[in-house]
Amino acid sequence: MEQPPRRVYVWDLPVRLSHWGLFIALVLAWVSAQLGFEWRHVHTWSGYAVIVLVGFRLLWGVLGSETARFTDFLAGPRKVWRYVRGWRRQAPALGHNPLGGWAVVVLLAAALLQAVTGLFATDDILFSGPLNGAVSNATADALSGLHTGFANTLVALVVLHVLAIAVYRLVRGEDLLRPMITGYKPDGGRQPWTAPLYRALVLLAAVAGALALLLWAAGS
Repeated sequence: MEQPPRRVYVWDLPVRLSHWGLFIALVLAWVSAQLGFEWRHVHTWSGYAVIVLVGFRLLWGVLGSETARFTDFLAGPRKVWRYVRGWRRQAPALGHNPLGGWAVVVLLAAALLQAVTGLFATDDILFSGPLNGAVSNATADALSGLHTGFANTLVALVVLHVLAIAVYRLVRGEDLLRPMITGYKPDGGRQPWTAPLYRALVLLAAVAGALALLLWAAGS
């Protein structure tokens, strides 16, 4: 009797939840921005969620499971270039491939930049971010312009990310979407080690608490 393909648990629950949570928060932030002032609370809380999720993912990239750590998937320029040159014949990576690893960093940095600038932004009429009063008017105007102007860049990066997933599926036959839902990859070779779930909960609580304390201090 033929044995089913061996599956390897690659993406732990914290990675998957933070990935999809960040995607949902970004979509809500963008949609609420288009819908206008009445949706400002949704926009604000979506921004807070982005900051917490990115902050958690950065910590999990240092203290988390093997495939979540930046040391596991961030490669130097030569390795990235070799991967790009032989892209179509490269074997699937256990976690992120050399190119995808840097794409993760770029997306996290872009999402964080967009959310943090929103804390200082103002439209000079009806809305001001919770930290707007902590900076000068000139700085607030500059950050407001960056927050507004960079939104389209962030949308483009997200769309590019989705297109890359589709290209991997159509050209290489590599499904990157399902493993980010189930956590498992087929024929992955060895089983990477995973960090305990309580560590993720502690880190998430620490990031959320730090943001809440900052917002409280700004409003007091």
